[in-house]
Amino acid sequence: MPIKQYKPTSPGRRNASGQTFSEITKKRPEKSLTESLGKKHAGRNNQGRITVRHRGGGNRRLYRIIDWARDKRGVPAKVVAIEYDPNRTARIALLQYADGEKRYILAPNGLTVGANLLSGPGAEVRVGNSLPLANLPTGTQVHNIELTPGKGGQMVRSAGTAAQLMAKEGDYALIRLPSGEMRRVRIECTATVGQVGNVEHSLVKLGKAGRTRHLGRRPQVRGSVMNPRDHPHGGGEGRAPVGMPGPKTPWGKPTLGYRTRSNKRTDKFIARRRTR
Repeated sequence: MPIKQYKPTSPGRRNASGQTFSEITKKRPEKSLTESLGKKHAGRNNQGRITVRHRGGGNRRLYRIIDWARDKRGVPAKVVAIEYDPNRTARIALLQYADGEKRYILAPNGLTVGANLLSGPGAEVRVGNSLPLANLPTGTQVHNIELTPGKGGQMVRSAGTAAQLMAKEGDYALIRLPSGEMRRVRIECTATVGQVGNVEHSLVKLGKAGRTRHLGRRPQVRGSVMNPRDHPHGGGEGRAPVGMPGPKTPWGKPTLGYRTRSNKRTDKFIARRRTR
């Protein structure tokens, strides 16, 4: 999907680029597969205090219900449409199963309207089909990978990403994630063949502050321009350096490369960390 450049009719347009949406075949979502996202809270908790900064505003959205589990095994489905989803970077594909049911899935790169898809152990190793890792040959590119059998895909779901099945050792498959991390996953877990579509998403330049606000992101202020009471980097005459061993968060914790992972339960599944 090509990226379009705008004519520099204003300073905001000069450096902006956008998507052509040429692959999208249906404008309105399937009504039965949408639901309201409910009230927005702009990063505030039940006491009204901001606990997540830089959130708020943004365009109204309808949530599209995605079939992460692909649990309709052995029933052939046809791709009816490729659609835009405002809730994620990837495109979504509308499937119509042989029994008439419709479901949304992530649209892999190369999937076209009219393609026939299947999920389950007996499915062919083809882009868009969902199979257990045990039934996939090593070297296959996959996305939407389960971590718990039957729970639905949780890893590798954003635009342009793909993981690679490196090996199968006993009850586990070894997968190389887009970050470079090597992770063990149960071979009963399913994954979808192929790379997630909308590969050029990362090349889009928003160009102006307004397009960021449309996404629901409020302005971020640098710590170095705050007062000392508001941020560890604040204060000083003119532009001042950080003035401490390593940069800090607004709450005084180390940041920029400081490891915060704390999940000993799943440490044993990581064969190689993404950072060495």
